[in-house]
Amino acid sequence: MAAANNTVHDRVEQARVELTPTQLAAGLALVAALGFALLFVQEPTLHDAMHNFRHTAGITCH
Repeated sequence: MAAANNTVHDRVEQARVELTPTQLAAGLALVAALGFALLFVQEPTLHDAMHNFRHTAGITCH
């Protein structure tokens, strides 16, 4: 059963133990690519599509 005090630090430590360096690098590359796209893609249709995707994924952005 999960601990009642599950903190971000605990999750980071768990990821550090369970993930391989290759998995960490792939995750970081994915986050960097998505961050780049979200910051620099300002074409309205694509921007709206990505905005809707974030909401679909459960990310609150406003």
